[in-house]
Amino acid sequence: MNKNLKRFFVKSFVVLVLVHLCYFLYGFFTFKGIKAINSYTEFYRFKFYDDVSISHFFVSGLFLFFFLIFLIRNHSKERYKIGNLLKIGLLLLLVSFLSFSFFISYSFGMNAKMRSELPEKKLNEDKKLLNVLNPFLYGFTSYSSQKLFNYENILYPKPYPVIKQEDTISGGEYPITETSYYSIDTLKILASTFEKNSSKADSILNLLGFDKKELQKRIISKKTIKDSIEIVFKSVPVHPEHDQDICIFLQNKSLFKPVKGDSVAKQQYQSAVERYKLLYKAKKDSLTYAFQKLNTMLKKYNIETDLIPKELTQDVYHYRDNNGEPLNGIRNNFDRKALTEKFAVLERLFYEPKFLHPNIIEIFFAVIISVWLFLFLIYIAFNFKKR
Repeated sequence: MNKNLKRFFVKSFVVLVLVHLCYFLYGFFTFKGIKAINSYTEFYRFKFYDDVSISHFFVSGLFLFFFLIFLIRNHSKERYKIGNLLKIGLLLLLVSFLSFSFFISYSFGMNAKMRSELPEKKLNEDKKLLNVLNPFLYGFTSYSSQKLFNYENILYPKPYPVIKQEDTISGGEYPITETSYYSIDTLKILASTFEKNSSKADSILNLLGFDKKELQKRIISKKTIKDSIEIVFKSVPVHPEHDQDICIFLQNKSLFKPVKGDSVAKQQYQSAVERYKLLYKAKKDSLTYAFQKLNTMLKKYNIETDLIPKELTQDVYHYRDNNGEPLNGIRNNFDRKALTEKFAVLERLFYEPKFLHPNIIEIFFAVIISVWLFLFLIYIAFNFKKR
């Protein structure tokens, strides 16, 4: 290629980049904000009937029209060999792609505005707050669910977590069972020491309060790690039903929405520790302040809420101190479905963005290939005509 043709392509790409920048800025400044995000929100796809699509159609058409005219008039007289023609073909393919992808830059602009309004760090802080307060936010009928709220979900303080064991006391048509709970402990010991039943192994087991045969009955899991054995086993009996520092709000370990990149189990434990501190270690005002932050966050996301932090704190403390009382009323009313949908959409927009919507991928690339072939074949025709 000669210098004039190279200069022409450079100028063309500069124009295309400037147009892409304009669409990026247009997407950035027209994004309606996180309050407007709902279950139907997605990054822009070509829709044929709005201002972006209509302007896109005319801008792409005008650019390619003048591009082709100047290309044929000023740069088709040179006789190029096959190798150079292929290079020109690749450049024309790039021109075609950039000419029909302005709406993708518009989507990038929307994404950039969303992230400037809600940085990932702030999103994760909101998730952590919701994860800590999640057991306080169920509808009151959910608190009777044995699956959601049970002693085995308690992760903190020691000796929790526990494992449940049911023993049949008497059989027959109406068997009588007894429920016991045991703390879960971990023992790490050299495989050679454990298997040989040496005095050293016996002394370790004696410290735990039972012999090797008893340990075998209590093993939950056992795995070998290099030259050691890690044994997870049922340890001492625990009586959570009589524990004054255990209430129903600790009996749920579900996360509202895990933070990306961190272990779910680790997040569950950290949330349980923070929740316990709010309930039993910190002052009452600390829990009220946490609910105030929650209320502010709900309003930020445009979630309808009737939360009154002081009243909710009173309800939580009432059921904390009256653990045996059925939880049949707690003033934590807000639009739970809207909040769940909002965070599901935010997760998708943050971590699975579709700047090129799957429904138009085939059409998009078919148009690009068709226009590229049209431009390339016309250029080849004029190039050979001049020979």
